[in-house]
Amino acid sequence: MKKGDEVLYVGKAKGLKSRVLSYFNNSAKTPKTEILVGHVRDFDFLLTESETEALVLENNLIKKYNPKYNIRLRDDKSYPYVMVDFSETFPRLHYVRRIKRTSSREIFGPFVVGSNISQVLKILTKSFQLRDCSMHEFRARKEPCLLYQMQQCTAPCVGLIEQNEYAKDLQRALTFFRGEGGTELGHLENLMQQHAEKEEFERAAIMRDAIDVLNIFLEFCQQKNSEMFSGEKNVDIISFYQGEVEVDMTLYLMRAGMLLGHKNFHFSIIDCSSSVEEEVLDFLYQYYSATHDSLPDTIIAPFTKERNNFFSEALLLGINKKIKVVSRLKNFASLVKLTQDNASEHQRVRLSKTESLYLGLQKLKELLNLLERPILLECFDVAIFQGSSPTASQVVFKNGLPEKSSYRHYHLLELPEGNNDFQMMRELITRRMKSPPFPDVFIVDGGKGQVSSFKGVLDDLNCKIPVVGIAKAKTLSNFKSSDVKKTEERLIIPGRTNPYILNKNRPLLKIMTNMRDESHRFSRRLHHNSEKKKLIKSWVDEIKGIGTKIRQTILQNQKLSLDELHLLNEQELSQHFKIPLSVAKKIKSHLLSANLRCE
Repeated sequence: MKKGDEVLYVGKAKGLKSRVLSYFNNSAKTPKTEILVGHVRDFDFLLTESETEALVLENNLIKKYNPKYNIRLRDDKSYPYVMVDFSETFPRLHYVRRIKRTSSREIFGPFVVGSNISQVLKILTKSFQLRDCSMHEFRARKEPCLLYQMQQCTAPCVGLIEQNEYAKDLQRALTFFRGEGGTELGHLENLMQQHAEKEEFERAAIMRDAIDVLNIFLEFCQQKNSEMFSGEKNVDIISFYQGEVEVDMTLYLMRAGMLLGHKNFHFSIIDCSSSVEEEVLDFLYQYYSATHDSLPDTIIAPFTKERNNFFSEALLLGINKKIKVVSRLKNFASLVKLTQDNASEHQRVRLSKTESLYLGLQKLKELLNLLERPILLECFDVAIFQGSSPTASQVVFKNGLPEKSSYRHYHLLELPEGNNDFQMMRELITRRMKSPPFPDVFIVDGGKGQVSSFKGVLDDLNCKIPVVGIAKAKTLSNFKSSDVKKTEERLIIPGRTNPYILNKNRPLLKIMTNMRDESHRFSRRLHHNSEKKKLIKSWVDEIKGIGTKIRQTILQNQKLSLDELHLLNEQELSQHFKIPLSVAKKIKSHLLSANLRCE
C-alpha cells in the first residue's frame, strides 16, 4: 500500500474472482457497494491455506486499518475482576475491568452487580494490612504513610515487613475469592471481640460492619451451581434477529454457573457485504479475539454444525483457546429461548423510541438523496474576537454520537480586514481536505450565507461531499397571541427553496443541535485560552521585577478585565491575584502609567 492510501474494505472469499466481480455487477450492487466502488483505486490480496486462516487474517487487518466499510461493533459492557500481579515484590489487590492475562498474574472473577466487589477489596486490603499505593508511590516513599499509623498497612515500602510474611497476609486475603475464607473470617471475628473487650467500641463496630460484608461475599463465592446447569459452568449463549433494516444480536454470559447478564449489538443490513449469518460470525470472531472479559468453555450459537466447527477451529487458531461451539446444549433450551426473545425485543424497543439516532440519520439520508445512511458527520464553528485570535473547531459524530478522538482545533490566520468569513472558511476547508478520512456530510453552524460560502469552497476544491447548515429562526406562535414568538431550528439544504424544519424529526434535531453545541464549546475553549494568554502577556510581561512564579499566579487568578482592575486599589489587587502587596503596588503603578484599557 502506498503512503497516503486509505484501506476502504477488507474481505475474504473462497472464489476471489467471482467475489470481486460481484462488486461491479450492476444488477446485484447495493447502494453501499456502489459508493465503495466509486472510491476504489487499487486492489491487493493475500492467499491463505484455509478458510480458518482467512478469517483470522481478515480480523487482524480490520483491527490494524479500521476500514470505513467494514462492520465494526463495540463491546457495550464489561464486568469487574480482581487481579494480583505476582511480578511485584509486594503485590496488591487490583480492581480491573479489562484484563490482560500473563503467567505472573492471578485473575478472580468476573463479578456481577451486587457482589459489592469494590467495598470488599477495601475491607480486605485494610483488614490484612496490604499495600494500597501505586508502584510509583511505593518506590518513592522514604517513611511510612498515615495508613501504617492507623494499623491498616504494614509499610512494605520502607521494609517494615519481610516479603514472606507479607505473602502470607496476601494469601489469607485471597482465600475469600476462592470461597475458602471461613477460617479467616473467624480470626476477624475474634479480633473484633478483642477490640470490644478493650472498650475500643468504634474499631469493633467498624470490624463488625466489615465482617457482615465479607460474610455476604463469601456466600456469593461459595454459591452452589444450579442443578439446571450442572456440568457446564462457563457458557455464552448467542442469538440474532434480522428485522427489515437492521440485525440485533444478544449475548448472554454465564460464568462459574451464574448468569452474569447480557450484551446487545446491532448493525444495518445495508452494511452487509455478504450474508447476514456470515457477518454475524465474522463479528463474533472479532468480539472474542478482542474481548477483555473471561472466555467461555462453551458457546451456543445459531449456526449449522459445519459452521460451528469452523468457528471453533478459528478461535483455537486466533486466540489459542479450545472453545466448544454447539447449536444446542442439554438443559439450556429455556436460556436459548430467552436470548432469542431478547434480540427481537431489543430491536423493537430501540426502533420504537422517538429518540432513535438511527431514524435521524435515515431522515438526513432522505433529505440529501444519499445512497446510504451517513455514518460520519463533521461540524465546524469559527470564533473570532474583534478580528484577532481567529480559531475554528472540528467536531466529529459517528452514528449520531460524539467521536472525541477525532476532534480538531485550528488556529486561523489573522486577516488585515478583520472578520472575513469566506477567506477564513477557505483556509479551514483547504487545510481539512488534506487529511483523510473524510466525512459523509459537512455541518455548518449558520444560514444560507455560511452554507453557500462553505459549498463554494468545496466546489473550488472539486469536493462532492454534501454540506448543510443549522440555523435558528424566530416565528410567530399561535399560542395565546400572534405577538408571541418562538425559536425554530432549521436545516439549510443547498438547492432546496425552503429549509427543513427540524422539529418534524426529533432524532435529527437532537443530532444537529448536539453537534452545533459541541462545536461551540470546543471552539470557545481554544479561543478564550488564546485570547487570555495574549491579553495577560501584553501587560504583565512589561512589569519589571516580577518573577516567573508570580507571573503564573497572576495568569491563573485573573478573572477581571483590565477596566475592572483599574478600579481596584493595591490591597484589593493583592487579594484578587493572591500575591504580596509589594507586587500589587507594581501592578497598580504600571496600570496607571500605561493607562491600559480593554477596548
